[in-house]
Amino acid sequence: MLLFYTTHITKRLQYIVDTLFKGEATITHHRETLQQYTGAKINYSPERISEKEVWVQPYGLLEEQAIHQQEIHCFEWNNLKVFFKTGGDLPFDIFAASFYLLSRYEEYLPHEKDQYGRYLHTNSIAYKEGFLDTPLVNQWMLAFNRQLQQHADWHPKESSFTFCPTYDIDIAYSYRHQPVIKNIAAFYRDLLQGKFEQVVERANVYSGKKPDPFDVYDWLHLLHRQHQLAPVYFFLLADKRGAYDKNIPPRNTAMKQLVQQHARQYQTGIHPSWQSGDSEVVLGKEINSLKNILGTAVQHSRQHYIRMQLPDTYNRLLQQGITEEYSMGYGTVNGFRASYAQPYYWYNLLKEETTQLCIHPFCYMDATCIFSQRYTTEQASMELQHYYNAVQSVNGELITIFHNHFLTEQPEWLPWRDVYTAFLQKNFAATND
Repeated sequence: MLLFYTTHITKRLQYIVDTLFKGEATITHHRETLQQYTGAKINYSPERISEKEVWVQPYGLLEEQAIHQQEIHCFEWNNLKVFFKTGGDLPFDIFAASFYLLSRYEEYLPHEKDQYGRYLHTNSIAYKEGFLDTPLVNQWMLAFNRQLQQHADWHPKESSFTFCPTYDIDIAYSYRHQPVIKNIAAFYRDLLQGKFEQVVERANVYSGKKPDPFDVYDWLHLLHRQHQLAPVYFFLLADKRGAYDKNIPPRNTAMKQLVQQHARQYQTGIHPSWQSGDSEVVLGKEINSLKNILGTAVQHSRQHYIRMQLPDTYNRLLQQGITEEYSMGYGTVNGFRASYAQPYYWYNLLKEETTQLCIHPFCYMDATCIFSQRYTTEQASMELQHYYNAVQSVNGELITIFHNHFLTEQPEWLPWRDVYTAFLQKNFAATND
């Protein structure tokens, strides 16, 4: 067990110690306990106290109980970007810096928003300082644990690399099960606009000659079975269609069957609609719709369009019984929003408390590559591999987001489907043996 000494145990400090050391550290404020302890120990105070300790001078953030604009100046330590410069055996307060990133402290401060009202990634220190593509907190802890091991026989709890593919089912089907009026109107619109390929495709689907192009579910199932993957599916279940909510309604029999089929094999969750972001009542209805379809409580969630605002979105989800949340990432750029690649519990800065909401950060989304970053498939493939390598190097959890309607065999999307299959074959083919 690791001993962690501080002069004052705060909620913030307790949270970050529990998170970073995964429950393997005991915190004390007794100086004598630190001096007498012979195992691995950390002295988190203004002065050095004992031999064979790792001394980290506090920056002050973890002793505060309010949210203030922080002065941040980055420099390098062990070839890694760091900030909150202090003294001691480390040149910075690794615990305050980690807390700042994991709590998303900067998102509570006044900031510019994007066109959808979301926190703009260009506000973040990770973007400004060029470490958005790095699980920096994980890298800090690897280096810090090595330093601890130089002073004592310390063997931290080892984590293993995991891959969790996730899918947002925003539009379950392109033509099938859609309202008749919508399909008729779309047919004539395509005809008048000269989109003859879509006219033929729609006719082939309705005549039964071809399956719906968005129906890639059996293909995905084969991929998961081939590579022994355990995905999570998030279903958008808005009662009413909207500019951003285009799925078929949850009362539709085909939609119910699709959700139930997946729930029998995989973990499923709610994909709160755009409309739910403005109404707690709508959010509750959508979660209840999924609950009624599944016949069980709903615990997993990811925001449609990654539309979230701290702390409001997380508070609403907690009130609705959500305990596993997958929205920690940006909808405008790929990367590590919290600079972390492992699940962790959300700390509510306004209430100064650790919550029961477990955050699962993602770092790669296909829609981001396509629409925001405007990558070619070659660039997207390279970026996906980069995130695989980055997360694997810290034994983290790699979470990706793909959409069924970007994994079709339609000419426009077939190259993106190939990016995904090539990635799985390259990195998980060994699981076939």
